[in-house]
This record gives sequence, C-alpha cells and structure tokens, in this order.
Amino acid sequence: NSFLKALLCGDRSSLPEHITKSFRESGASHILALSGLHLGIIYMMTRRGLSILGNNPAARKFRSAATILLCCGYTILTGAGSSLTRALIFVMLNEAGTLINRSHELKQVFYSALLIQLTMSPSSSVSLGFQLSYAAMAGIAFIFPWLKGFWPEISRKLNPVHWIWKTAAMSISCQITTGPLAWFYFGTFPVHFLL
Repeated sequence: NSFLKALLCGDRSSLPEHITKSFRESGASHILALSGLHLGIIYMMTRRGLSILGNNPAARKFRSAATILLCCGYTILTGAGSSLTRALIFVMLNEAGTLINRSHELKQVFYSALLIQLTMSPSSSVSLGFQLSYAAMAGIAFIFPWLKGFWPEISRKLNPVHWIWKTAAMSISCQITTGPLAWFYFGTFPVHFLL
C-alpha cells in the first residue's frame, strides 16, 4: 500500500527510509517521485486508448482535448509539482502543435516549456524537481539523438538489440545531465541506472 501510494500519488510519508534510500542509490527514485514519467504514461495510454476514434479532424480535436483535460486533472489532483507542471506544459505544447499541423522538435518544446514555466513561476527554478526534470529532458533532447545514432541504420526496427541500445542510450543521456545534480544534492551517483 505504501509503495502504491508513493507510485500513484507521490506520497512517500509511509515508505520506510531504507526503501527510499535504495531507490535513490539505484537511480530509480524518479519512479517514486511524481514526475514527467508518470504523466507521460497517462499521456500515452490516453492517446492509444482514444486512437480507436480514428484520425479525422474532429477525432484529433477530441483526442487532444480529452488528453489535455485528463493530464491537467492528474497534475492538479497530485499537487502540480514542478516536474509534473513541466510535463503538462510539454503535453499541451505537443497537442497544440498537432492540432494546428505544425511540426515541432523536442528542442523547441523544451525551450518553450522552460520559458513558460519560468515566466509563470520564477521561484520554481530553485526546486529540485524542476532542476532534475529539465536536466533529464535536456539529456533526452540534446544528447539522446546523437547517442542513439551510434547504432547502424540497417534493420533497426526488426533488431531487438537496437531496442536495448536505444533504451540504454536514453538512460545514459539522462544520467549525463542529472548525475551531477544527484551528486551535488545527495552525495551519491546512481550506479545501477542502466538497469
């Protein structure tokens, strides 16, 4: 119960300290803290669930509106922490771009979300959740595309080793940018982050 409460609502008050410490040392503490990962899962599940509506303009508008409303609701219900707010802004920008048929790169969404969030709440920049969330997204936006390109182009989609490399490259990219913050704030570096 304590684990599920932490996982779904971000309430870690009833988790034993040794569990929290183990998650932090293994590099998996973002699973217990409400983060963009949680909202990303809700986002993907909503998009996939509503894909049965088709892809005509009306269905796309309904899907985007429902996705934004559900993500907003979850963010508000769980306290709208810095990392969830960042993820919500990402979702809203992504859906807005989709609705108006504009192509958008992750780097553009990253800069726009950062500007919007700092304009709305400049003091959030001192929040650990804000710093780790944007650091992780910086790794994904700027390092991951370069790192995953090390795998040869031939038959990427059919090769399970490519999927493993892509997953590892994502973890490495995030650790390059969040690792120094984890060391600065907690004095530890997550050595098991690849797992």
